[in-house]
Amino acid sequence: MPIITKSFDSYVILLLCLQFKNLLLSVVVNFEVEDFRVLRITRNIGDMGSPDPEAEFVDQIALFTALLCACIVIGHLLEKSRWINQSITSLLIGLGTGCVILLTSGGKSSRILEFKQEFFFMYLLPPIIFNAGFQVKKKQFFRNFMTIVSYGAIGTLISFAVISYGATHLFPKLDIGYLEIKDYLALGAIFSATDSVCVLQVLNQDETPLLYSLVFGEGVVNDATSVVLFNAIMNFDLSDMNVRVAYNFACNFLSLFFFSTLLGVFVGLLCAFIIRTLYFGRHSTDREIALMILMAYLSYMTAEVFKLSGILTVFFCGILMSHYAWHNVTLKSQVTTRHTFATMSFIAEVFIFLYVGMDSLDVEKWRLVDNTPGKSIGASALLLGLIMVGRASFVLPLSFLSNLTRREKHEKVGIKQQVTIWWAGLMRGAVSVALAYKKFTGSGQTIQPANALLITSTISIVLFSTVVFGLLTKPFLKMLLPQPPEETEPSSPKSLTVPLLGNGGDPDAEMGNLGRLTTTSSLKMLLNSPTNTVHHYWRRFDDSVMRPIFGGRGFVSSATGTRDMGVIH
Repeated sequence: MPIITKSFDSYVILLLCLQFKNLLLSVVVNFEVEDFRVLRITRNIGDMGSPDPEAEFVDQIALFTALLCACIVIGHLLEKSRWINQSITSLLIGLGTGCVILLTSGGKSSRILEFKQEFFFMYLLPPIIFNAGFQVKKKQFFRNFMTIVSYGAIGTLISFAVISYGATHLFPKLDIGYLEIKDYLALGAIFSATDSVCVLQVLNQDETPLLYSLVFGEGVVNDATSVVLFNAIMNFDLSDMNVRVAYNFACNFLSLFFFSTLLGVFVGLLCAFIIRTLYFGRHSTDREIALMILMAYLSYMTAEVFKLSGILTVFFCGILMSHYAWHNVTLKSQVTTRHTFATMSFIAEVFIFLYVGMDSLDVEKWRLVDNTPGKSIGASALLLGLIMVGRASFVLPLSFLSNLTRREKHEKVGIKQQVTIWWAGLMRGAVSVALAYKKFTGSGQTIQPANALLITSTISIVLFSTVVFGLLTKPFLKMLLPQPPEETEPSSPKSLTVPLLGNGGDPDAEMGNLGRLTTTSSLKMLLNSPTNTVHHYWRRFDDSVMRPIFGGRGFVSSATGTRDMGVIH
C-alpha cells in the first residue's frame, strides 16, 4: 500500500509539471539585456530547433568584442604614420563591418547590436569626460584658465548661436519638413561639441605647451558646456520665445552650470577626505581604487538624479580627485588609477566610433530619406558650413581679447595658432553623436523623415570631418607650424611615463614666479598679470587651508608615509 501511495504522489507531481510546461509553451519572450535591444522573439520552449536568444546575444557580444580588439591592433599598427588616428580606424572598421553585415543579411541590417541612446550617456560618456578632467595638466590649464574658459564656454555659446540662427533661416529653404524652435536650438548645441583628438595627436605638449593646453582645455570645457546647453534646451519650454523666456532660459542654464560644478567639487573633496582619513592603503590598495572609481560614477549618477548635468559634474569631480584624492593613495594605486581611467575612456571612444561606423549604413534611416538624397546632402553641407563660420566667429575675436591681457610675446596667441585652434574644432565626435541620438532617435529607431534626415546628416558630418579633416590634419599643421628636428634616439621608458604622472613643469620656477609676485603690490599684480595673480592667491589658500584637510602635493601621505612630490602633476 505505501508503494501505491508513493506512485500516486509521483504521478500527481508529474501531471503538475506537465501542466506547468504547457503554460510555459505560450510565453512570449521579450529579450532585453541591459540597454542592448537585440530582437523580440516569440518562441516555443518545447521547440528545440528554434534559436536561443541568450546564445545569439552572446555571439553578438563576442563578435563586437573581437571588432574592438581589431580596432586597437590595427590602430596601433597605423599609429606611426600619425595620419590615421584611432577614431578614423574605428570608423573605417565599423563601415567595413556594416557593409559585410548589410550584404549577408540581404539589406536588412548593418549592425551587430542595437542599443538605446541612454547607453551613450550612462556608460560611455562618463569615463571619457571624467578621464579628461582627471588627466588634465592643471598647471597649464589654470595658467591659461581665462583663455580656455573663453574658448570653451563663451566660444561654445557663440558657435551655438551662429549654428542655430543659420539653421533657423536656411533649413526652411531645403523643405525638409516641420521643425520646432527646440529642434534648431538642439542642432546648435549638438554641432557646437568639438572633437580635437586628431589635432592633439599631431601636437607635441613639450614643443607647443601653450597651443596644446588651449586646444585640450577648450575641448573638455566645450564638451561640458555643450551637454549642459543641450540639457537646458531639452528641459525648457521654448515654444513661445520672448524676452522673459530667454531670460529664464539663461538663468536655468547658469544655475545648471553652477550646481553641476558644485556637486562635482563636493564629491571630489568628499572622496579625498574619506581616503585621507580612513587610510585604505594600509590594508588594501584595491579598496581605494574601487572607491575612487565608484565615487566618480556616483557623482555622475547623482547629478542625473537631481536633473543636473552629469557630464559637467563628473568633469570637475575628476579635476578635484586628481588634485587631492590621487595624492592620498599609495604609489601603486596612483599608477593604477591613471591607467585604469585612461583605458576605460579609450575603450569607450573606440566603442562609439565603431558603432557609428556600422550605424551609418542603417537602412531604416536612409530609407526615410531615400526619395530626397539631395536634401540630406544639402543639410549636411549647410551644417558643415555653419560649423566653420561658427568657429571663426569666436576664435579670432576671443584670441584678440586674450592677447590684450598677455604681456609677454611668447604668451600671446599668434595668427597661426589661432588657425590651428580653429581647425582643431572642426571635427565632430562622440558627444555630437550621443546628443543627436538622444534628440532624434528613440531606442535606436528613427520614425520621422525630418528626424531621419537630421540623424543621417549628423552621421555624415561626423564621418566626413573625422576622416577627411583628420587625414588632412598632419600636412595642414606641418605647413602651418614650424617643425622641430627629428629625434635621432628613441624615447626612453622614463620619458614615456613621466608625462603621465607629471605636469612637465618646474616646481622651482613656479615658486620663483610666486616669489616675484609677492614683491609687488596686489593691484599692480592684478593689472599686469590677472591670471597669475588669481593663481597665486589660490595657491596660498590651497596650501594653508585645503591641503591640510584633503591632502595633496607636498603633504605626507598616510598611506605611503612619504611625501609624494616626485609623482604629482
